[in-house]
Order: sequence, then structure tokens, then C-alpha cells
Amino acid sequence: MKLALGSDHAGFKLKKEIVAYLEENNHECVDYGVFDEKSADYPDLAVPVAKAVSGGGCRFGILICGTGIGMSIAANKYAGIRAALCGETYSSRCAREHNDANILTMGGRVIGAGLAVDIVETFINTSFQGGRHSRRLEKITRAEKER
Repeated sequence: MKLALGSDHAGFKLKKEIVAYLEENNHECVDYGVFDEKSADYPDLAVPVAKAVSGGGCRFGILICGTGIGMSIAANKYAGIRAALCGETYSSRCAREHNDANILTMGGRVIGAGLAVDIVETFINTSFQGGRHSRRLEKITRAEKER
């Protein structure tokens, strides 16, 4: 599976751990940065990841900043993006099953690497349930077009 990843300085270390896990499990990672802990603005990383996912180049995106909130807000500005901030596996599973989320955001200052890997694994291996949830997503898609 091809995934787009990005982090600001606060998420850099956690992103490295996640990339290592994904590559060990034969996933292709497109890393949009950052590549060190120098201060960076999270929208500068959220934008290329959101474009990679919305354009179909990557199946999912993973964005990490200090709390995951900023990345979620920035990514969700793009049509077709459903970025979900998850801090545990239950939300990660529901984000996929109920919301068909395509970008996972996490807080590098909030969770550790072990839990983050579990959240990522749950996210990428959970399918959208469809059914009544499809109706709700159609309403979101219509709202995006009203902008």
C-alpha cells in the first residue's frame, strides 16, 4: 500500500518510527518531510499529503504535529479529505468504518511510538462499512461542493 506521510518538527521522531514500521511491513512511504527537528509550520506539510491522497496518488495519509489538531484542520480544507485525529485504536477503527477517513492525524507530543503503530495498523487495515454511513458521507460531499 502506498501512503503519504508528513510531520512538523514536533512529530518528526514519531513519524520516523511509523515510517520504519510501515516499510518493515512492505508498505511504500512517500515522506513529504520534515527531515529534522528544525521548526516547521504544519500547513506546509499537510497540504502536499492532502493533495497526494485527494489526487489518488496515495491510498492514505498520515500527518503528525504536536497534538494532531493543526494537521487535521489543515488537511480537512481539501475536498475529498476526511482527516481524523486519533489517539487510540477505537477511534482509529471507527474513523475508517464509519467515516471512511483517508488521513490519520496524531499528536507526537501526546502518544508514544507503540500506541501510534497500533493506531496506524488499525487505520490501514480497517475497511469502510458503507450502509448508513455512506448516506452521511454523501451529505458531507454535497456540503464541500457548496463552498
